[in-house]
Amino acid sequence: MKTDTVTLDAIDRGLVHALQIDGRAPLRLVGEALGVSENTVARRYRRLRTTGVLRVVGTLNGARLGYHAWTIRLQCTPDAATAIAKALAARPDTSYVHLLSGGTEISCSAQTSTTDDSEALLLHRLPRTSRVTSVTAHLLLGHHALPNNWAGPACLTPEQAALLAPPPAEDADISLGPADRPLFDVLSRDGRASHTELAAATGWSESTVRRRLTALRRAGVLTFLVDIPPAALGFRAEARLWMSVRPSQLTAVAAALAGHPEASLVAQTTGPTNLLAAVNCRDSLDLARYLTERIASLDAIHTIETAPVIRTVKRAGTLLPLER
Repeated sequence: MKTDTVTLDAIDRGLVHALQIDGRAPLRLVGEALGVSENTVARRYRRLRTTGVLRVVGTLNGARLGYHAWTIRLQCTPDAATAIAKALAARPDTSYVHLLSGGTEISCSAQTSTTDDSEALLLHRLPRTSRVTSVTAHLLLGHHALPNNWAGPACLTPEQAALLAPPPAEDADISLGPADRPLFDVLSRDGRASHTELAAATGWSESTVRRRLTALRRAGVLTFLVDIPPAALGFRAEARLWMSVRPSQLTAVAAALAGHPEASLVAQTTGPTNLLAAVNCRDSLDLARYLTERIASLDAIHTIETAPVIRTVKRAGTLLPLER
């Protein structure tokens, strides 16, 4: 189902916001927060998930383990862009893969656990073909806004949101082992998989699954993202912004951008530009106003490059079907 045919009512939007707060919140608790029955919430969730509009995805937050986060830009010929984007999306170490501009540029996010893995990704694993005309990789040095906190889905009152808030992450010494892989594999496909399903995949007991989930979440290593096309929420103009900012003002500008409701990602980066943002606007005119009014008011930004997203191939670690 195309997102431009999907209409979300107040209950649907409340459900989306509730799951953004806690992707594994019991539907009984979501119903209590929304003032509707658990059956109503369950029925709405099944409908949105079955039609492919909404999904909860469990993801590895590598930053809590010292992993390296990258954003990679590939310039390629138009005839090769779709195939290359699909190949990148199929990789387990990529999360967001977008076709940008006129279909000649690909942007993807990746994380690596070691310096050797970073070198292997950047030097050997990325597509090497004459149809890729350039590759640039930007190491993310610090996030000021992340997709799981994007204001786009927000519609609940503070009192409603407080009912759903999970315990905050704590500084905890935790490591991952091979036994955790099946757990993350299942959660990457369905972040709301039952303890029974997770126990079957891992070979653990359900009580062990519960304890491990709790430990991973408390350590901030396991996070849950709502995977929903921004267009379903009325945001039909997505763009990536690469900015060059005066170094002495970089932190202040990043913090200001992170406060914009349009921004779903703000991160300092290495490379020819030093600040990256992902923004979601209602339409192209709204995007133009955002660039000429909100962004233009930040004098420390020297240059800005804007690349509209024309197609999303993978979002929140989930491989999406390509349009034919």
